[in-house]
Amino acid sequence: MRPRCNVVVLISGNGSNLQALIDSQDESHPMQVRAVISNRAEAYGLQRAATAGIDTQVIDHRSYASRDAFDDALIRAIDTYQPQLVVLAGFMRILTEAFVQHYHGRLLNIHPSLLPQYKGLDTHRRVLAAGDPAHGCSVHFVTAELDGGPVAVQAAIGVHPGEDIAALTARVHALEHLIYPLAVRWFAEGRLRLGDRGAMLDGEPLPANGHVVRSEEI
Repeated sequence: MRPRCNVVVLISGNGSNLQALIDSQDESHPMQVRAVISNRAEAYGLQRAATAGIDTQVIDHRSYASRDAFDDALIRAIDTYQPQLVVLAGFMRILTEAFVQHYHGRLLNIHPSLLPQYKGLDTHRRVLAAGDPAHGCSVHFVTAELDGGPVAVQAAIGVHPGEDIAALTARVHALEHLIYPLAVRWFAEGRLRLGDRGAMLDGEPLPANGHVVRSEEI
């Protein structure tokens, strides 16, 4: 039987994607969330983790003189749990290149857009302002380029005529809660990997927009 994949999740806020990962766990799941670490003590996701019996830590970035010093402390805390995978779930910090290299190939993030479109913040408003017919979310491997790492999994929805930002945001969040646990499961099963040519699924290179999820997979 394959050993379970130890996962550490980094958060800064509510932790709804963390909750989706927690809810996806069962005895047969190849992944186990070992710890949740936040840079903010008030992050509600810490309560979600504690309720699920998962270790929590707070490492306040304001206590460190530099981004490098904070990331060094974060690495030490994460590595205590010997994770095979580190998952960013609303972690609102730009990571140093040294941090990203330390976890090369085992650091995932979810971004609320159809990458490579709309990197950065405020994606839902930008999609509506542009009048785009579709929107969605992407799970990607993290590299030194902000929101620029190889896309592993992507899912899209149509934008409804006259839809407001609250409704669109909620629908994209629902997609996130489906595809992030799926991507983590595939990684834990050894199916999803970062190769020399980008993201790979079942040993085959994925296209630039990753594996586009079909309804039967979620």
